[in-house]
Amino acid sequence: MTTFVFGAIFLIFSFAARFIEHAPNLVPIGALALWSGAYLNKKFGLFIPLLVMFLSDLFIGFYDWKVMLSVYFGFAIMVLLGWLVRKQKSTFNVIFASFGGAVFFYLITNFAVWASSSWYPQNLYGLLSSYTMALPFFRNSLMGNLFYGAIFFGAYEGFLLAKRKFSIFRERQRALATV
Repeated sequence: MTTFVFGAIFLIFSFAARFIEHAPNLVPIGALALWSGAYLNKKFGLFIPLLVMFLSDLFIGFYDWKVMLSVYFGFAIMVLLGWLVRKQKSTFNVIFASFGGAVFFYLITNFAVWASSSWYPQNLYGLLSSYTMALPFFRNSLMGNLFYGAIFFGAYEGFLLAKRKFSIFRERQRALATV
């Protein structure tokens, strides 16, 4: 039940964050995808960040379907990275997955922009230009993954730790009361 409540809070927060003013790509969706992969049922975890994107895109507006598909695919990759974190939860692994997710997202989405738009020439120079021009977006994605990931993973793990500590305290109190 606790995981469901935290998942719902993070989902609502991530949805709302897309509507407030923010730097491009500095949003919690990547962190939500990593957290969902690490803590939720695998099918449900994959569904959550994509649902947030789809519902918010209904209001924000849809765009080139090839680029949009690459964005959704990039977040799905982050859920898969969350599955890897699930096996060995540690601060290092969350940071590593946050970085890896930002890299995959950057490579996938900017390749799609280059391949499906007329913004860049369809040659190696154009592809490299696409990646170069997108470096600020990569930085923001990485910062969003790290910042919101620290909040999501930290809040959830902090709650679980407090719950365990309180449970141990309560057991000790009961044991002392019976003596």
